[in-house]
Amino acid sequence: MPNLDELMAAARNVQEQMAKAQAELDRIEVEGMSGGGMVRIRATARGQVRSVQLDPSLLTAESREMLEDLIVAAFNDTKAKADNAGNAEMSKLTAGMQLPPGFNLPGM
Repeated sequence: MPNLDELMAAARNVQEQMAKAQAELDRIEVEGMSGGGMVRIRATARGQVRSVQLDPSLLTAESREMLEDLIVAAFNDTKAKADNAGNAEMSKLTAGMQLPPGFNLPGM
């Protein structure tokens, strides 16, 4: 059985790895879109939206409701991709770690 010093060192190591993984999630960018690319949203793997691009043809009074729907759809597409990228990055961190059943690290 590991002693307390070994457990504390392992915990510090996990904290350092978590901090590195969180920083990496800020660097990974994903792009979601809707309307065949007429609405594009870029975000980090942590879900921070970086940009929204709208096709100029959508910027009319008559297309307001459709534009709102397309923005929602593009955001949801981006969020799903950000979640997938984040989960993939975090699974690299937990690879080989034997966690008790039902135990998740923060951010997962």
